[in-house]
Amino acid sequence: MNTRDRLTGGRAVIAARDADTTPDTTEIRRLAAAAGYDVVGEVTQRRAEDLRYNLGTGKTKELAAAVSDADADAVVFDGSLSPGQYADLLGVLPTGTTLVDRYRLVLDIFAEGAGSAAARTQVRLATLRYELPRLERMEGESALNRAFFEKGSPVLDAKRRIDALEAKLADLTDAAADRRRKRREEGFDLVALAGYTNAGKSTLLRRLADDLDSPESDGDAGGDGDAGGDDDDAAGGGESDHADLATTASVEDRLFETLETTTRRATVDGRRVLLTDTVGLVADLPHDIVRSFSATLDEIGTSDVVLAVVDASADAETLERRLATTVDVLAADASGPVIPVVNKVDRLDADQRAAALETVETVLAAAEVDTRDPVAVSARDGDGCDALRTALIDALPSEMAEFVVPNSGETQALVSWLHERGDTAVTYSGETVEIRFSGRPAVVEEARRRAGNLGGS
Repeated sequence: MNTRDRLTGGRAVIAARDADTTPDTTEIRRLAAAAGYDVVGEVTQRRAEDLRYNLGTGKTKELAAAVSDADADAVVFDGSLSPGQYADLLGVLPTGTTLVDRYRLVLDIFAEGAGSAAARTQVRLATLRYELPRLERMEGESALNRAFFEKGSPVLDAKRRIDALEAKLADLTDAAADRRRKRREEGFDLVALAGYTNAGKSTLLRRLADDLDSPESDGDAGGDGDAGGDDDDAAGGGESDHADLATTASVEDRLFETLETTTRRATVDGRRVLLTDTVGLVADLPHDIVRSFSATLDEIGTSDVVLAVVDASADAETLERRLATTVDVLAADASGPVIPVVNKVDRLDADQRAAALETVETVLAAAEVDTRDPVAVSARDGDGCDALRTALIDALPSEMAEFVVPNSGETQALVSWLHERGDTAVTYSGETVEIRFSGRPAVVEEARRRAGNLGGS
């Protein structure tokens, strides 16, 4: 079995099966194109799953013939192939054909776009976890002696690499947690943008952030900048301590443009916010692979608010499916309230906009997620973004306090500290200063302590 980090590229035939309807290959074709394949044919089938090949026996032979006739290098299968189905289907295809199912295809796309150490580590870990049972199946069928399973075995090698990558990712995740804690202490609110790939998260990030200069981006600007090489070593040097200071965010209109967790600063009604654009979600990925992207899920789980961005211009069935994928992830990981952001409404008329909002509300009504009212926006034009900012402020954890402190140099230092961490109003009255402050509860508590040390009340 080929265990290279990337399998993609070349001429491909699409294969797809659905038990209830003729498969729609639009998305798998886009995924294949994003992975560098030139799609030269497709074979589809409407029938129940065949335990041996997934496709029926006759359709499997048709697929093999299509690959041969088209002189294709690969088959891209729209769905999951079990280790046994993978081995059996590969055995029917022409010699040298690469077989890639939907899950491995997505991982290969992620591998192409991963720039930071954390992103590369997550992708390689997910790929190895995916390939391990397939390696085990192929070793089992080799009927070799016990020595094959000792030192030098591809299975044992994969397990060793998984252990090393898990240790490395744990260190990288700890470093990210330290950065988040530091930012909270500085008074920043943490907001994650989540959603199906190509929903417009990066465009919305540009719209909400304070300063972004260019639509071009080379990935996670705070990363280590090395997109190549072998990262299966122990944890080492890596992410910048200032990964939120970069000034660009890509907004290319294609699948999986954002493959890093990219963070930018924003000021919303006086509150300092860090907006994190997480990697785009995609439907039908197995839970264990999704969990491999722990750094992305941690950003969602530790955020004060999640903006769940959906593409309102998709047809009702696609919109419902993509939103369901987003909700599945948020239900498992989001701890703060979720604001549904119904994006791209500039492409809709009034009736279509109302229908999209109704679809969103229907899906969310059955979700086990703390959701707020959906907000319709056009991230491209800016329409609705003021309403989104208002909804965000209402959802952020907040507390208010008033102090009366002596007018002194120490008080001026306190006022400067407060201005950097929340909404601050100051009134000078001779020898005293009246301060009204609102912000994160933990910051308000620290403000009370500092005011008390100055003799305030």
